[in-house]
Amino acid sequence: MTDDLTARLRDAGFAFVPGAEMRGVLLDHGTLGDWAAFAASWDDLGLDTYMADGGRYRKRRHAIFAARPGGPITREPHQPHYQSRDYNPLNGDIERWFQPILPEIGAGATMTTILSAMRALNDAITPHVAWHIEVHQFRIEARAGAAGKPTPEGRHRDGVDTVLVLLVNRRNIREGVTTVSSPDGRELGSFTLARPLDAALVDDLRVMHGVTPVAPEDPSHPGFRDVLVVTFRHSA
Repeated sequence: MTDDLTARLRDAGFAFVPGAEMRGVLLDHGTLGDWAAFAASWDDLGLDTYMADGGRYRKRRHAIFAARPGGPITREPHQPHYQSRDYNPLNGDIERWFQPILPEIGAGATMTTILSAMRALNDAITPHVAWHIEVHQFRIEARAGAAGKPTPEGRHRDGVDTVLVLLVNRRNIREGVTTVSSPDGRELGSFTLARPLDAALVDDLRVMHGVTPVAPEDPSHPGFRDVLVVTFRHSA
């Protein structure tokens, strides 16, 4: 299954992967045996206080991993997340320190399986390189009159090789449409991550991506959208 996904990413520069298909891809590389605990960990994220738009709608945790050719994937000491303003005009050019992903989640079965599957895909596209891997847990919250913005910087690139956006959960949320476009702004595709394990894969070297704001379906109750974002960048 990973070979088919690699071909689609090479051909189009992106792929929408429905949850049932993504589950098969992941199970080729391990187990999702701790999925319940993995998903529940989104209830314990810290507020993103770096939002230049003043928003308080995003919570997150962050971790960095590394993989050298032929070697295992290992977690690195906790580090800040940094993007230049070339890639993030809203929150770029500063070191952003977020709470680390909990050790038991970072080393758990589900995270290990996701990283192994994405490493296989990236190795197939760009073999024999070392990988700098960043992992982000995001919760975007929305309330009546206060939409949540999954990508407040708009359509963008992340300055990496590939991006995986994996839906973990969404509750009382509408919208959140993922759009993919060429660098000149031509739209290449759009889809909505609606069910757990629905995924978007993006060749960040070739295309831009963004997600429309989310709002609660029932405005009398808050809603949220939980995703795992994994980026791979070759470092040698």
